[in-house]
Amino acid sequence: MIAIIDYDAGNIKSVEKALQFLGEEVVVTRNPKEILGAEKVILPGVGAFGDAMRKLEQYELVPVIKQAVEEKIPFLGICLGLQLLFESSEESPGVEGLGILKGSIRRIPEEGLKVPHIGWNSLHFPNKSGLFSGIAEGTYVYFVHSYYLAAEEKEIVSATTEYGVTIHAAVEKENIFACQFHPEKSSDIGLQILQNFVGIGRGSR
Repeated sequence: MIAIIDYDAGNIKSVEKALQFLGEEVVVTRNPKEILGAEKVILPGVGAFGDAMRKLEQYELVPVIKQAVEEKIPFLGICLGLQLLFESSEESPGVEGLGILKGSIRRIPEEGLKVPHIGWNSLHFPNKSGLFSGIAEGTYVYFVHSYYLAAEEKEIVSATTEYGVTIHAAVEKENIFACQFHPEKSSDIGLQILQNFVGIGRGSR
């Protein structure tokens, strides 16, 4: 069973459908027992950093997420779900993120670029990650965002892309995985990335 954390995020349904297409049993939930009893946990997200943190606090999900991570349940953050794992965001000054990983979320500079960044960009892999097993260097995935991750620990950065600045597009640290792009909207490549995640611990890595 894969638990998708339900805190009224915009892309929950598309993530659920992608996993069901892969033949996975999925529950969309904010029930702590279901989340902590799941084989894997996904934190999706579309929207504003501050609003999302308020929702997580409203539904008392912050301690549940931290416990899931501490208990070494494979955990995947997607888009805003990646950003929330870090300490802060320029989008919502004064709002604390989950602080599970070290780093900040910054505004993409608008120097001759359209912001939000919407479209397909290529990935580069500075560090090995199970999330990208079998994925070729330079593969394109789909992004929709105005803010990007600057991770403090460069060794956890598993993918980067370029859009005016170097964007830390994915991270991996122990049982924590996260990507700024949308695998559920990235065609067959995105499905492969999700398949890699659900295969973790099943002997596929």
